[in-house]
Amino acid sequence: MPRTPTTPPVIDALAWVHVREGRLLCVRPQGRDLLYVPGGKREPGESDEQAVTREAREEVSVLLLPDTFRLVTVVDEVAHAQAPGTRVRMSCYTAEHEGTIAADHEITELAWIGHADRARCAPAVRRLIEVLHAEGTVR
Repeated sequence: MPRTPTTPPVIDALAWVHVREGRLLCVRPQGRDLLYVPGGKREPGESDEQAVTREAREEVSVLLLPDTFRLVTVVDEVAHAQAPGTRVRMSCYTAEHEGTIAADHEITELAWIGHADRARCAPAVRRLIEVLHAEGTVR
């Protein structure tokens, strides 16, 4: 009897894209070896904007401003540090913010990453940097 192929798991993630002077804000959560962008998974009942706002506050201590959100891209890539075959579908938003960016909760490092430094990042973030570089946003 032939095997029925199974669909690999997909992590639905959201991210805040913040670029300053041609570099993307990235974070390293505790226990991770690569950098990510601030963000994470939506909680039940949250909209994309609500989830990104919550995650930005939890991870980098800023308040994202309503009515300033813009979808940059949706990245579909191999998920880092997950079971083989797992993918991440990451909806990436820019938004203006209030407050000073500072590592909070499980974040142990903040880094401003350019195109040349993208190997320090998880695969989905590398893909995001490629998109931003092609637009001329990240140098």
